[in-house]
Amino acid sequence: MPASRRHHRTLAVLVNCLGVIAAVPALPPAAPRAAAAPARPAPPPVVVAAPARPATAATPIPTGVPAVPPAVPTTGPAPVPPSMPPVSVAVGAAGTPAPGYRIEVRNAGTTPVETMVRQELPSGSRATTVTGGGRATGPVGATAGEITWRLRLPARSTTALHTALAVTGAGRSVTAPTCVYGTDGTRPYDCATATWVSAATAPAASRTATPAWRRPPVLLAAFAALLVVTGAGLWWAARRRRRAAPAHVGAPGADPATARSGGIGPGGAPVGGPTERGTVYPRPALPTPASRRRRPPVWLAVGVAAAVLAGVVGAAAWTATQRVAAMDTTKQPTSGAWVGSTVNGGLGVPLRETAFEFTVYRMSCGAGVVPAAPGGGRPCLATVGVRNVTSEQQTWHGQLQRAYLPSGNWVAADENATRVANLGRDVFAQPVAAGRRVLLPLVFTVHGTQPPKQLELRSGVFSAGVRVDVD
Repeated sequence: MPASRRHHRTLAVLVNCLGVIAAVPALPPAAPRAAAAPARPAPPPVVVAAPARPATAATPIPTGVPAVPPAVPTTGPAPVPPSMPPVSVAVGAAGTPAPGYRIEVRNAGTTPVETMVRQELPSGSRATTVTGGGRATGPVGATAGEITWRLRLPARSTTALHTALAVTGAGRSVTAPTCVYGTDGTRPYDCATATWVSAATAPAASRTATPAWRRPPVLLAAFAALLVVTGAGLWWAARRRRRAAPAHVGAPGADPATARSGGIGPGGAPVGGPTERGTVYPRPALPTPASRRRRPPVWLAVGVAAAVLAGVVGAAAWTATQRVAAMDTTKQPTSGAWVGSTVNGGLGVPLRETAFEFTVYRMSCGAGVVPAAPGGGRPCLATVGVRNVTSEQQTWHGQLQRAYLPSGNWVAADENATRVANLGRDVFAQPVAAGRRVLLPLVFTVHGTQPPKQLELRSGVFSAGVRVDVD
């Protein structure tokens, strides 16, 4: 046998031996014992109950047998979040002497829906009339009083509710936002708002801007212009009369040539001139006196200058007064507010900044709102509507949404608690589409017994944002 063939055969024997040695640990060591198992007394049939296990349960694997992935996954499908029922709410102000509202809750679905309706009452007001089984509560655990209803909305139905309020200050507008929630009272289905305006203040509110002819700067400017035009007209008329005066010597209406020849006597004979008829001796032209340039009188120049100066000073003073009156000294400085100016408002009032329009409908604090934070503190839940008013999608961040306390300190939105209140959905992870409106709860964890006094909401770090008074 050639040497190369002997080497190949030796190599093949070594490879086969190595394969056998490697396969020996994979053999089930309990196989021989399994053959002798029938000779032993049969134990209770515990193993027989194994087929009754669910298909998703993992089957025990004997020691030494290689693990094989099960055919059926051990985990079920991800839970599907519950869909929002087609429930909407509309609020309208009643034309009554006292603040009144009409609330319409509509269920457009094909199944009944259990809901909770909340109407926020502004500070300094109380409910006098409530229909539909509503219940008015005081500011216990909330920043203001409210009216609540627990309703079962039939399929494809509309329920009308009526409320009337009594306010402490007469002649002021009253805004009362209303939201419809699920049975837990934290997940909003829809929100709406309306502002009642007193009949005494309605004409003033509906009145247009002051006409231009009634504004002080315009009046002062018109008066100054009238003085200038009048003075110029008088000066021009006086100068024209001086130029119209006769500059020649002789009787009025006489011919200058006749005047130089001595005149004409009775019968047509020249008087005081040469005897030859028709002959006029030329005379040298008289020098024309140099005319002095007329200047306007001193009283006219001084009067016009004084009128113009008074108009300028009056317009400047009026403009400065209006700007000072429009300043709000209660505004707190914002961090990084480089674009736009801060807009202030109250609950239920839409406030617009550079990219978003924010509307805060409700603010409540205390236990039962959402689970308390692990680090302690009291959760405060705000129902906020966010509308993207730009033509592009916009992102926003929880750290930019702040709640200011009466002490002046502030806390950012608690993103973990906000995710829990939104059924596990991270509302800051996805941008808001152009023109879309989202309604969601925001949670702020505060320390102490005092609720937040003001919310600051903004779309970006360079936006001035809006400030909402919630106390």
